[in-house]
This record gives sequence, C-alpha cells and structure tokens, in this order.
Amino acid sequence: MIVGVPREIKSREYRVGMTPSGVRTLIEDGHQVLVETGAGRGSGLDDKQYRAAGAQMMSSAARVYEQAELIVKVKEPLPAEYGLLQPQQNLFTYLHLAAAPELTALLLERQITAIAYETVQNDDGTLPLLQPMSEVAGRMSVQVGANFLQKEHGGKGVLLAGAPGVRPGKVVVLGAGTVGSNAVRIAVGMGADVTVLDIDPARLAILDDHYGNHILTLISNSQNIEDEVSHADLVIGAVLIPGGRTPQLVTEELVAKMDPGSVIVDVAIDQGGCIATTVPTSHDAPIHLLHDILHYGVANMPGAVSRTSTFALTNSTLPYIRQLARLGVQQALASDAVLKRGLNTFAGQLHYRAVAEALNLPWQNG
Repeated sequence: MIVGVPREIKSREYRVGMTPSGVRTLIEDGHQVLVETGAGRGSGLDDKQYRAAGAQMMSSAARVYEQAELIVKVKEPLPAEYGLLQPQQNLFTYLHLAAAPELTALLLERQITAIAYETVQNDDGTLPLLQPMSEVAGRMSVQVGANFLQKEHGGKGVLLAGAPGVRPGKVVVLGAGTVGSNAVRIAVGMGADVTVLDIDPARLAILDDHYGNHILTLISNSQNIEDEVSHADLVIGAVLIPGGRTPQLVTEELVAKMDPGSVIVDVAIDQGGCIATTVPTSHDAPIHLLHDILHYGVANMPGAVSRTSTFALTNSTLPYIRQLARLGVQQALASDAVLKRGLNTFAGQLHYRAVAEALNLPWQNG
C-alpha cells in the first residue's frame, strides 16, 4: 500500500503522523511511504531521517494526497486541505466530527473511508488511540492553567502550591477519566487543593484509594458543580462522550460567579466543550476573556509538546497502520472489531452513531 504523511497545517501544530522508525517498519513490511518535506520538523525529526528510513519525500501536500491510498495525519483536515482529499481515499487521524459538520459533509460527499483515532475502542470501552494524547493534555492542563493564573498573564495572581501561611490554589477537575486523572496527578504534585467530580463512583474510588485525603472526590451533579466551581481558581474540563458532543456542565451564570482572574481550561473543546462559555482558541491566541474569567480552549494542546506527543501517539497508532496497510482497509476493518469501531464514514454514509446524533444525520449500523 502507498501510505501518505502530509505536514500538519493547524496553527502551531508541530506533531507529525509518523516517525522515521514507523516509516522504516512500513518499508520493511513491503509498503511505500510518502512524506511531505518538513512534516516532522516541528517534532525535531528532519527530512534526512525520513529519507534514511526509506521514505519518498514529496515537495507538497498535493503530491502526497494525489498518490497515497491511505493518509495518516494527526489533526482533522482543515478547509485548506479539503480540495486535496481524493474520492474514495482512506483517512486515519483525529477527526472529532461531532463538532465539524462541514468536514463531515465533505467526507460523505467524497466517499472517504475515515477512521477516527478517538473512536477506535477496545472491548472494555477504553480508547487506545485517544489515551496517549488524553494523558498529555490532562497533564498539560494544570501546567497551562498555573501559567495563566499568574498576574502578568491576566490571572488573579495565585500560586497553586500556596506558601507557608497561605492557602494553596483550588483546582476543580470535571471528569475522572484519562484526562481528569492525569490532571489530578499534576495538580496534587503541585500542592494544590484538588477536587474531582465524576458520575462514576468506581472512577472516584480509584482516585480516592490512590490519593487519599490529598484530594476531595464528589459525585458530579448540578449542586456539587455549582458549589465547587464558584470557588475555584482553576477549572479543568475533562468530560468525554466517545465520538459525541460533550455535555455542558458549567453554565454561563455559574462562570459569572467565579472570582475575576480565575482560569478555565476546557480540554473537551474539540468535542464542543463542557463549559458553556468556552470557545475554540489557538496557540497563537489561547485565551478568550468573558466575565473576567480566562478561558483556554486550544483544541490541539498536545501540539505544544510536539516531540513527546508525536512519539506517544505513533507508539499507539503504528500497529493499526500496519494492519490497514497489510490487509487493505476494508479487510482490516472486517477482521478487527476494535478498529471497526473507529470507522466514522464509508461509501458516503455515516457509521458512528454519536456523530450522527450530534449532527442530526442518518447513520449506518455495521
């Protein structure tokens, strides 16, 4: 199979869909890999390394898309890339289609077979290709929030660790999944006052057993959310509905009750966000200010730590890429239920229920 790796064009997106070692593995498997010039530069991977691994370097994204049977990316195609997608091409990347109706329409029109990293799902419900970036984003969320809490960055001037004789900053984490548990880990390590809320008592029990009285665990309901968020210095939105639009747990009225200079980091923004007042932002302009609250809504947070993120992501995606290339996309989907759950569009039809429900479109089961 001919596998194509274009350069990412999203603002300050420095990750790349495949490392040179991944290219070498595919070459050894008997496949052909086309890599756009400069695709790995943001992750410290130069063209020389890709050539040494056996890649054919392409001078433009157009040349990659024209020849490749399978496109491997990190982020969803942007409007500038829509015209590059070839009819009936195969696409493997993060898609987040529940919040992208125009892209969904294009994939259906071009009859693209689109498999989304974030919806590839194990039998136990875990998301193996979302997990590594969720771990990175969860850890980054507290780091980013602590930065913007500094007065010079517009925050209220709170140090999460506090100081002798001074209270630590209060961090509220909405969601105890992969993002939330990793946010808790960093917040506790910083010495913050940490509260985590979730609807699943079992998840809260795991965190309670691990951290004991270093954190407060609460069932997520409107009363507990209001009580905790209204007094928070930093709120981390870490809610996930696999493939679907994230429910909004924090209203604008509640945000307005927070102290001026408080910070919200909505990691769920690429699925619509769980804070009513959060809007998508970018690494170029990461903060949206409303009611004197700093909202951080960068959808590609892990792109800021691109080298770590690229290796973490491709460690997980490469086995699936090898399978798609070895068997062909349709046979790979037919033979692997885990991979098939990641299928979002095929032959002009939606195949993922949560996306269809979010966009009010019909879907094909199976």
